[in-house]
Amino acid sequence: MATAPRPRTSTREPEELARRLTAWLGGRLPGAKAVNVSVPESNGMSSETLLFDIEHPEPPVRACALRLAADPSAYTIFPVYDMPRQYRTMRLAAERAGIPVPRVLWLEEDPGPLGAPFFVMERVAGRVPPDVMPYTYEGNWLHAATDAERAGLEEASIGVIARLHDGVPAAEAAFLALPGAGSPLRRHVDAQRAYYAWVVAGLAPSPLIERAFDRVEELWPRDEGAAVLNWGDARIGNIIYDGFEPAAVLDWEMAALAPREVDLGWTVYLHRFFQDLTVSFGQPGLPAFLRRDRIEESYARRTGHTPRDMDFYTLYAALRHAVVMLRVAYRQAHFGEVAVPADPDTLILHHDSLRAMVQGSYW
Repeated sequence: MATAPRPRTSTREPEELARRLTAWLGGRLPGAKAVNVSVPESNGMSSETLLFDIEHPEPPVRACALRLAADPSAYTIFPVYDMPRQYRTMRLAAERAGIPVPRVLWLEEDPGPLGAPFFVMERVAGRVPPDVMPYTYEGNWLHAATDAERAGLEEASIGVIARLHDGVPAAEAAFLALPGAGSPLRRHVDAQRAYYAWVVAGLAPSPLIERAFDRVEELWPRDEGAAVLNWGDARIGNIIYDGFEPAAVLDWEMAALAPREVDLGWTVYLHRFFQDLTVSFGQPGLPAFLRRDRIEESYARRTGHTPRDMDFYTLYAALRHAVVMLRVAYRQAHFGEVAVPADPDTLILHHDSLRAMVQGSYW
């Protein structure tokens, strides 16, 4: 996937979106026009992003980004896209924890104007560690940085997660509690099981994912700890950096109330995903960057909370990522970009590392 053409993510036409966006913007800011509308090359695999400028004598912000719920006809990655929930989470993270999120300007819950709900936020200048080709590959700004610069970025990024977890009272984030019975962690895992069932409905299930769910139950933490506001997609690829300092924290669609380690496990594993991929293609990657032990030490130093049961939480992160990757692969099959193999586990790009985690031989 690191070298293949980018999979299709939408059936929408950018030109039509630009026309409809201008019509909507005129209702919010009379006389305004949306100009220089574009889809970023780094557009995510789930919700869509549009970049545009506001042409108006007195715009609230001239350079904007629009976060649009996924195209329902494009075999969406998730079954539900709750844009008001994301909007509310971003404001809470900024106001209570001082997290540098883009300033949100407007929320549109009516799907009529653009075909789905969306919100508009300021566009923050900076640079993002790339996913394609991954930042662990040679030839990008983060790989070319010095060890000290990467260490500074690492520390600042873990600091964002620590501030979020400590800064937002759980009671104010109660709207992020997942439905169901049991503890926040139990609800989180049950929600992932339901998501997996949705992904494979009518299709071939993954024996590896199902074994990973069984292993999660076997490793279940004795003490889950208190739930905090989790970012959900806590990784450096979702941060815009000014130099090596976080300038804007993006992508809040997976935010939830959960133990701290859910975010930390995701941070650890998503880097390992790119690092393992890079090594498999014959490059050394960045083996000293975002190491698990350093992430755990930095977080403990900042919060006073020593991460626990991280074998469980990194396995859980790899499992969650596997379900997403399986959905992405089935979407590619839906659009005729790939054929479904006899063994669906091979559709999971990191099936070898997930299997090793299930067997207890990865770390």
